Formats: sequence, structure tokens, C-alpha cells
Amino acid sequence: MTINIEEIEDYLDIRIPRSDKLVLESSRRVTGPGLLWEKPGAILDVFTDHFDKEQIVTVWLQEIQKVLDAVGWKSSQTRTRIFDTGVNLAISASIDLLYSAVFVVETSWQLTACKLLDEKPDNFEVLINDLKKVISMEQNPPVIALQKEAESRGIDVLWDDDYVSLGHGMGSQKWGINEIPSVDAVDWQSLHNLPVALITGTNGKSTSVRLSTAIAEAEGKIAGSTSTDFVKLGKDILDYGDYSGPGGARMLLRDKRLEIAFLEVARGGILRRGLPLRQASGALVTNVAADHLGEYGINTVEHLADAKFAVARTLSKDGILVLNADDPFVLTNGLKSPNNICWFSLDQNNDQIIKAKQDGNLCCWFEDREIHYFDGKAVSLIVPVDDIPITMGGAARFNIQNAMGALCLSKAMGLSDAAIIKGLTTFTSTPDDNPGRCNEFMVKGARVFVDFAHNPHSINAIADMLDHLPSRKKYLLIGQAGDRSDQDIRDLTKGALQFNPDVVVTMDMEEYLRGREWGEAAAIIKEECLNHGIKESNIPHFRTPPEGAKYIIDRLEEGDVALLLALAERGKIFAMLNAAS
Repeated sequence: MTINIEEIEDYLDIRIPRSDKLVLESSRRVTGPGLLWEKPGAILDVFTDHFDKEQIVTVWLQEIQKVLDAVGWKSSQTRTRIFDTGVNLAISASIDLLYSAVFVVETSWQLTACKLLDEKPDNFEVLINDLKKVISMEQNPPVIALQKEAESRGIDVLWDDDYVSLGHGMGSQKWGINEIPSVDAVDWQSLHNLPVALITGTNGKSTSVRLSTAIAEAEGKIAGSTSTDFVKLGKDILDYGDYSGPGGARMLLRDKRLEIAFLEVARGGILRRGLPLRQASGALVTNVAADHLGEYGINTVEHLADAKFAVARTLSKDGILVLNADDPFVLTNGLKSPNNICWFSLDQNNDQIIKAKQDGNLCCWFEDREIHYFDGKAVSLIVPVDDIPITMGGAARFNIQNAMGALCLSKAMGLSDAAIIKGLTTFTSTPDDNPGRCNEFMVKGARVFVDFAHNPHSINAIADMLDHLPSRKKYLLIGQAGDRSDQDIRDLTKGALQFNPDVVVTMDMEEYLRGREWGEAAAIIKEECLNHGIKESNIPHFRTPPEGAKYIIDRLEEGDVALLLALAERGKIFAMLNAAS
């Protein structure tokens, strides 16, 4: 039987009771490890300020069990999560039945909501018969047979609407969803997993991905990476765009040229679809700070940390979880983790570093202007920060942390000390190596820095670092996305003002208006600048980032310092700076 995903996706339209007291915000497929657990299936996000959340969970568990029993899903499991404004409700399902799983949970929610709102549900037998029809249309026994055999051999399985693949990169093979071979027809000897790392956190993800990739390339590997900018394999860009979710990972891991991979993992991808693999060699959590709160029931930094730690669920039995011991939220979650952990810290006296050395566990720390790596027995690698360009002679402490994270992750991936040293000491903060991350240009004797910092944590770090540079006059270019709250924009501006600029140039960004009017976000930034004592005449406004950057470039003189927070049209700004250099 041919499986038609487009037909299945829209086959049923489950009626959902409407009430301001009880809102089903979203229902969706989850393809792998995520916030709640490591299983594929489907999840509901429900919001309420009226009903007791424990009551909602109790009623839903009763109703979902009725539905699961009726459709014969005896092995399906449930998982719930209560948060301050609602609940997450999830079921597990086999990988060939994820659209059906969404219909199943939506049906259970109709029954639950009707009971709570005292409404009449649709006929139960009709609902179940509809579910059985779509299940029979979607089920794909050859996929399940392939999955079971692969997992018994320790081989990763990746799937989506169109393809199923086994293994990674040069050790992979993929088939169309309607072309699945029998287990006996697969050349199992050619299939295997590769060293793959997942990198997440609020800040430092892209830098850590690029630095780790540079280390792998120094080893002579054909290295690939995914990020918010593109999917890259060696010197080839496979596609441009935000590929920090599972789609980018599958694209890269199915390319048979690949030998080693570093995947940037963002909060949105984890929460929307989960993570695509289960046999990673390493995972890195750089830090956790407030950013994009309020979606999918992630309302606090603690919730966000829980979501980021989904990467730990992707690790193989021998995989290493690399954690920033200086971050309180990373520390809290790390101490609860059963994984093999390699801690790193800027403080040689950090409690986790001391304990790791005492217990003979992996760790890394900063001491006497050097990064020290402890292999469980002795310090086996030392790298002076003065030899690591992105640390700016140690001034960029956040990049010392990124360097330690990349070093530890590279060790977990089996890369040599020689490659690690070469990668760390040759990777630079240039647009070629690390576009948009503390890129420095010399223009008419002035130092100009371009950075993609877009949340308080990252802006505070870059502004604090640059505030210590000697300067004649300081310029700041700043704008913010329209989907930030007024208070978020004020907080971001306060962080940038730690740079102590003399002139603040505000800008609009057409692609980031996101519901606001032209100049609206800039007006909030201007008001905050005025509150900090900056004269109105020193807060010019422009409609685009390049116009704002040109205003600054035209006025630069020897000894000036400029910080351009280029969230959009970065390529045009790079070109202008290169032309003026």
C-alpha cells in the first residue's frame, strides 16, 4: 500500500471545544527527544487560568486511556507536565504513526474538554472508527521492522515524511517512505554511526559549532555543521536559512561525504519537534539565560534549562555531556543528570572542577591565563589564551568559555590534541571564520566590532568587554525585533549602554518588524537612552541597518570604537566596512 502523507495530514478535523477558560494552544508531532522525554509521539499544549491543572491531568489520563484502548495502542505511554499557566499532555507512538498520534491526542482532548466544560462530545464510536481508518492508512510495518533491526545493532534511525535513513553520513543509507527494503535486503556492514555532537545554550552556540568544526577540519576530517545561518559540509553550503532544528540535522547526516558533525540546537526546534537522533557522541550546553520565554509552557529560565537539557537524551551510552559549571541553571540540571559529564569553568576553584579532579573525572578550567584539560588522571593539555584569537588576549571571557566547551567536546569526539591546538589557535573572529560574532574591522584608525548579540545575556557580555577598550569616542548601532516586549527592548538597551556610547544610532529592520510599526521599537530604545543621559541630538534614527552603519562609518576618526549590533543585512555592513578599511 502506498502511503500518501499529504492525504493523511489533513484526513481528520477533530472538533475542539472553544472556551477562554480552556485553550488548546497547539497539537503537534514530536519526532524524538524533547522537553518531556526521549520518545516520539504527539503533544498538546493547553493553557488555562480557570481550571485546576491537576484536575485537567486527571481527566485527560482517563480519556486518553479510553482512546488508546479503543484503537489498540497497548504500548503507548503518557507523560504530563504542569506549569504555571497550563499543562503539556503527551503520548508515545511508533515512528510510522505520528500524524495518527496527533489525531489520537486531539480526540482525547475533545473528550477531556467536553467533560470539563460540561459539553456533549461527538459520538465515541464514530471518533474511534475515524481514528482506525487513518491509522490503517499511515501504518508502515517495513519501517518498524527496519527500525527494530537497526536499534538492535546500535545504528541510528532518522525519519521524516519522505525518507527513512540508517546511520550517519558516509555510513548511512536512505530510502523513500514507500520504498523500504526488507531487513534481509539491507547491507548492514556498510552502515554505522559517526561522531556527532549537539550544541545548545542561550549564547555561544554558533561560535562553539564553528570552532569545533574548525578543530575537526584541522584533523583532516570532512566536517559538517548546522546553525541558524546555514547547513555546511566542508566548504559547501548545502542550504541557507535557520537550520537549528531537526530538518537541518537530517539534511547533513544523510550526506554520504560527511565524516563528523556538529549540530546547533535551538530551543524552538527542541520544543516543536524534538531532536532527530539518539546516538550522539557528545553534547554541549553553553549557558542558560532568559530568552524567548512564554512559548510551549516555557515561562521561566528554569523551564528553559529543562528544555535545553533534552540534548542529554540523545547521547549514546558512552557519550559525553559537556557543561558550563559557572552557569547556575546548567549546574542545577547537570547535577541531576545520569550522563557522563565533563565540566568546564573559568574558576580553577569551582566546586565541580575540584570534585571532578578528586573523583578522576573529565574537566577543564582556566588558570594563570591558560586553559587546562584534565583527562581523569592528569592535566593532558594546556593552551594559553593569548594563543586563542577569539579570546582577544583574555578580554573576551565568554569566548574563553566557548573555547573550553569546544575543547572538551572535541575530546569527546575523539579528536587529537594537535588538531585541538591548531583549531583553537587559528580560528578567528572574522566574517570568514565566525560571521556576526565579535567581528573586528579597522576603519580610519578606529576599531569597529560587528556582533549578532540579541538578548540581554549576550549584549551584556560584548558591551562589558568593549567598555574596557581605550577610546576617543564611542558609537553604538542598535535595533530590536518587534516580537520582543517593551520591557525586553528596554532591558536589551540597558545592556548595550554598558558600552557607554557617546552616540547611539537606532534603526528599523523590515524583516524583524513582527507586528510593530516602523520606528516603534527604535522609539523605546531612544527613550531608554534619554533616561541614561544621552542627548537627543546624539540619538539619530535610520530606516535600515546599512544606513545607520554608514552614518557611523562616515564619522569615525582614529581612536574611536564602534559596536554595530547587526541583526539584519549583515553582509551589506561587512561590505561597507571592507570598503572603508
